[in-house]
Amino acid sequence: METSEIFDGLLANLKVGEKVATIRSRRDEITKSLNKNFRDKDGCLDYRLMIGSFGRHTAIKSISDLDMIFILPPALRDDYNDPNGPRRILERVRDVLKARYKNTDIRVDQCVVRVQFTSDKFKFEVQPAFDNTDGSFDYPDTKSESWRTTKPRAEIIATKECNDRTSTNMRHLSRMVRSWKNANGVNLGGLVIDTLVYNFFAQTNEYDSAETSSFDLMSRDFFSFLVDEPEKDYYLALGSRQRVYVKAKFQAKAKKAYKRCVSAIETEGKTISIKKWREIFGTNVPLTVTDNVIEASASNMPKRTEEFIEDRYPVDITGSVSIDCEVTQNGWRPWRLREMGRAGVPLIAGKRLKFEVTGCTVPEPYTLKWKVLNQGPEAERRRMIRGDIVGSTEPGIRRESSTFRGEHIVECYLIRDGIVVARDRIDVPITTTSDT
Repeated sequence: METSEIFDGLLANLKVGEKVATIRSRRDEITKSLNKNFRDKDGCLDYRLMIGSFGRHTAIKSISDLDMIFILPPALRDDYNDPNGPRRILERVRDVLKARYKNTDIRVDQCVVRVQFTSDKFKFEVQPAFDNTDGSFDYPDTKSESWRTTKPRAEIIATKECNDRTSTNMRHLSRMVRSWKNANGVNLGGLVIDTLVYNFFAQTNEYDSAETSSFDLMSRDFFSFLVDEPEKDYYLALGSRQRVYVKAKFQAKAKKAYKRCVSAIETEGKTISIKKWREIFGTNVPLTVTDNVIEASASNMPKRTEEFIEDRYPVDITGSVSIDCEVTQNGWRPWRLREMGRAGVPLIAGKRLKFEVTGCTVPEPYTLKWKVLNQGPEAERRRMIRGDIVGSTEPGIRRESSTFRGEHIVECYLIRDGIVVARDRIDVPITTTSDT
């Protein structure tokens, strides 16, 4: 498969597509309800602005969080200009939407009213705000009991200008980075992603007119750019130059992505190259027709049972989860698998493995799912290629054993409100067979 085919297919698979109609319908109903209450206008669709990735047109099909500003009538400003004003205006918006959506979870969340739809998994965060003459907005903050300023229009304009200058490659790369984030559990906010992509194009013009045939090189150079980024608490957002905070470090996972890009470029035209691109960008990277035919028709090969979480749930990473593995055997002290890797201690067959969550930023309730993937010649010879998605053997834990040598992978998925919001992966390289 040609490089252009790979990235053309990836970009096509990332399009928001049919979801746009549902998003617009939800947006319009929210707007009409609020305009009826605040302006006594029936069916009015004015006085709103979609912001966030959907508003900047950098969203992908897995989007679940929608950000929307509802512009308040200017005459109300004095009525809510007191320490309790921010909470009162948010509660008013909440009550209006509760009357419209009686069976929907709707609540105030510091600066927004959160509307969690269940039928399509969308979460709208509605921010009532006053429009300022300079294009900024004043929005309510219940934590500081004050009105603060935001400049999403400047961010939308900066995105469009950069996208026009780079022949639409700015938005293409932003969408690809979101796919990497979701496939590899990188907890990066959308505005941070778009700012990093904007900063990347600000320091090079090499890909301003690039076709998809060069997107392999653009991906490699972007991840190299991320690796070299110093660890920061925040960035100055594109356009607005307001602080946007970094949720978690991304440099280590960017380094893995960079190495995979290098390997994929070196093996261009081979099946292993597709595998590497899928490791970077996930299942949105298309498989070759040849691979599908071979896997479906080879009677002498074991049946491939690998399942993909993307086929079961939407994936929109907004949190972090970390897993490790306790390795035990009678007569030996327990080891941590990541510690063994750093120390160069091999994992041999015949060990008991306890995979467990060691860190998590997502509040309960949530569900954990696991995937144990057996790979390599011995797994194929013994017809024990796994890859099914299963539950925990006990809360927060998945127990396995190191049965035979090969490159094995264990992934953990954290599911909240029907969406995969965090994931982690650990490699399990088993070096020798057991004597038992």
